Amino acid sequence: MSVAVALQKAVFDALRADPAVSGLIAGRVYDRVPADSQGNVTATFPYVSFGPYDFVSDDAECIDAGEHTLQVDVWSRAVGRVEAKQVTDAVRLALHSHEADLGVYALVEMRVDFTQVIGDPDGLTSHGIVRIVAMIEEPA
Repeated sequence: MSVAVALQKAVFDALRADPAVSGLIAGRVYDRVPADSQGNVTATFPYVSFGPYDFVSDDAECIDAGEHTLQVDVWSRAVGRVEAKQVTDAVRLALHSHEADLGVYALVEMRVDFTQVIGDPDGLTSHGIVRIVAMIEEPA
C-alpha cells in the first residue's frame, strides 16, 4: 500500500470511528461520491469526501520523509451554513493530533492547519474544507 493510500485509509477510519462525526454524517465518507449516470450527486447530505492530495519531500540524512497534505471536503444542503460548520469542526477535532498506525510508514504528526466553510456555486450547497498535514517517515 502506498503512503498516500495508507494516510487516506487512516483518515477514513478515524472519521468513521469518531462518534461526533458519525453522529452528524452517519458514516457517509466517500472517496468517490455516489452519482447517477448524468453525474448528479445521489448521496444523502451531509457527507464528507476526499479532495486534493499533495506531497512535499522533507528528507533528512538517512531518513526518507515528507509532508503529505490531504483535503477533506464537507458537503451540506441544510439551510444556512450551521450544519456545514458543525461537521467541519467535528472533522477538525477528530483529526487534529490524531495518532494512527500506517503500517510500514511512521506517522510523525498529523495536524489540521486550515478550515473554511464557503457557499458552493450551485447556491444550495455549503462546502466545508479541512486541510490535514501529516509528516510521515517512509522505510529506507
